[in-house]
Amino acid sequence: MKYISTRGDQTERRFCEILLEGLAPDGGLYLPVAYPQIDAATLTAWRGLSYADLAFEILSLYIDDIPADDLRALTRKTYTAEVFGTEAIVPLKPLEPGLCLESLSNGPTLAFKDMAMQLLGNLFEYELGRRGEQLNILGATSGDTGSAAEYAMRGKAGVRVFMLSPHGRMSPFQQAQMFSLQDENIHNLAVEGVFDDCQDIVKAVSNDLEFKRAYRIGTVNSINWARLLAQVVYYFAGYFQATKSNDEQVSFTVPSGNFGNVCAGHVARVMGLPVKHLVVATNENNVLEEFFRTGTYRVRGSSETWETSSPSMDISKASNFERFVFDLLGRDGARTKALFGDALNRAGVFTVSPEEFARIPGYGFQSGRSTHADRLATIRATWAGQGVLIDTHTADGVKVARELREDGVPMIVLETALPAKFEGTIAEALGADVHAPRPAALADLESRPKRFQVMPADTAVIQQYVRDHVPL
Repeated sequence: MKYISTRGDQTERRFCEILLEGLAPDGGLYLPVAYPQIDAATLTAWRGLSYADLAFEILSLYIDDIPADDLRALTRKTYTAEVFGTEAIVPLKPLEPGLCLESLSNGPTLAFKDMAMQLLGNLFEYELGRRGEQLNILGATSGDTGSAAEYAMRGKAGVRVFMLSPHGRMSPFQQAQMFSLQDENIHNLAVEGVFDDCQDIVKAVSNDLEFKRAYRIGTVNSINWARLLAQVVYYFAGYFQATKSNDEQVSFTVPSGNFGNVCAGHVARVMGLPVKHLVVATNENNVLEEFFRTGTYRVRGSSETWETSSPSMDISKASNFERFVFDLLGRDGARTKALFGDALNRAGVFTVSPEEFARIPGYGFQSGRSTHADRLATIRATWAGQGVLIDTHTADGVKVARELREDGVPMIVLETALPAKFEGTIAEALGADVHAPRPAALADLESRPKRFQVMPADTAVIQQYVRDHVPL
């Protein structure tokens, strides 16, 4: 399997080349030259596999430069009941007839990002060990990616993490998860701005090829294909749990900010997983919902990016969206570059043609939007009606899923985090008497000593910090 850039660079690269790369040299994102196709016989053969072995089967279609025995060992090392709390790894939780949650938040940091990040940490350590090299990871987080990456990479041989987060714009729990880590290979940089400022810095550094190569910069954000690939697995796992035969379809609703989570669903669907609809659920920062409704993609500046009670979705530049648009445009790299590299840089907006917009239903996408008031009402209704406590992002998904589900098609909402990470909003919705449970090991999290640096939203300043902390 080889990989090419969404922006026209047709140089074909193997998986382990792009694993440590992040963006392609032309600024595009990597995708396989073609998606493997899954037939009914393969789906049948995969039913009943353990999650780790299902992950191996899917990943092996995309990774042919890691020996099969090594790859299987990596997936079995990653997806264990000890790490994820259950043999099923991602069990389904019924809410009401035809609607259920897929539990993705049982990992070390209580968020779905662990599903991919735990594997990525093991892949990095494996490949760096083969090469005898080191890697300096530069990442951006709106809340959950950072802690998932840091917990996955802490203590890993040959890896340092420099994680950018928007100063003061995460929940206290999310902030404490990251800033309380004292490991020497973990650097938390709180940027004076919003998540999009952090993400812009990561992209700017990735596009500075001389600096990137000199300081061996990699990324764990979902612009990294390996992370998105790992997320494809739980769409298959959810489908197998919700159905009894390959003749059945399901739909997925995915709380969406950076489009990586739902883009993995797009990949699974194109591979042949029987998915009827992929429902994109946004919060007040509805740049994606607006696109699927109008065909116009308009990024917002910092002043237009709302600070909401589902903060991990407070994003107005959805990095992974480029991957889907590349497929929507018939994999036309020049056209993709004109939209994402030229039009967005020039005007901050683009509109696809009527013909291109008309292709979207063929990919199964639908969209909806949720507000703070919706979030509170959904948390209350789900607690009162089903006795299930959900976090704010999952509430956005449940609200939209209830609006768009269809009779006879199971709707699976991807849970994004455990409610303990957003206790303030849970208390607002349900009152102070209802407490979101958290693991005993995290009982004193917010009171632990914190280690972080506040930095301006300035690429040059971030680069200098990296220079000061990476020996050449």
